[in-house]
Amino acid sequence: MPVVTVEGRRLPLSNLDKVIHPDGTTKGELLHYYAVHGSVLLPHLADRPLSLLRYPDGPDGGTFFTKNVPPGTPDWVNTAEVPRSGGGTQRQLVVADLPALVWAANLVAEFHTPQWRAADPAMADRLVLDLDPGAPATVVQCCEVARWLRDRLAADGLTAYPKTSGAKGLHLLCPLRPTAPSGAVSAYARALAEEATAALPGLAIATMAKRLRPGRVFIDHSQNAARKTTATPYTLRARAAPFVSAPVTWEEVEECADPGRLAFTLTDLPARLERHGDLMSGLGTGRGAAPLPAAG
Repeated sequence: MPVVTVEGRRLPLSNLDKVIHPDGTTKGELLHYYAVHGSVLLPHLADRPLSLLRYPDGPDGGTFFTKNVPPGTPDWVNTAEVPRSGGGTQRQLVVADLPALVWAANLVAEFHTPQWRAADPAMADRLVLDLDPGAPATVVQCCEVARWLRDRLAADGLTAYPKTSGAKGLHLLCPLRPTAPSGAVSAYARALAEEATAALPGLAIATMAKRLRPGRVFIDHSQNAARKTTATPYTLRARAAPFVSAPVTWEEVEECADPGRLAFTLTDLPARLERHGDLMSGLGTGRGAAPLPAAG
């Protein structure tokens, strides 16, 4: 088993030649992606308890979701005690530096984080809306809904940052200052989704009923609940190819007429980062942050 040194930490890395994604991408290539792009990913993991959707044998080999600290976690990897949804607490990873990120990436997992920080789990510092298209709708229709939501959020003083989900749809995230109770954020997001449904009949829908979703964009507001998580910006996803949950520009959202134009893999990221930098840096710095408006 090869051992590498990352910022002074010696890390054993396993099965680097193992093909993880059906397109031929290996585990070594996944680890290289995270090691090279840690500087943009780490701010979005900072101080947030990490949940892992693991796929060590590839997306076709089965996936499993875990929140608890994995067995064998080094003692230098940060952890935090956070509330369980059913009561009590559980200990979760908090990735704070590049060695911890590479160690976690060696587990082969999607990274998912909540809308709150470990130090204050009752208070959200951002709002998220997950736009999920029901076939035959695609990300093109998600972009239409996203534009309406951007303008509506702006009317309430909120700045929306878009990213691809890394699957079929889009995520919109808004920084909140000051923080707000997760219940209040959920109520506002639900009211906004219902308002969008009324404004965009036949295109947007705010309910999860699958029979109503074909051809429409489901605005999933539920991920604002304290117990829920969302794919972290720049995480790889367990898909046939190593798609990334990639930040995008509003110009790209406005001009999207082809679903393939908003699908990015790990090989696309270097050029995008050189061109745009971290399009979601404002989430961490609070650029564009505003107080949560009252629901309704």
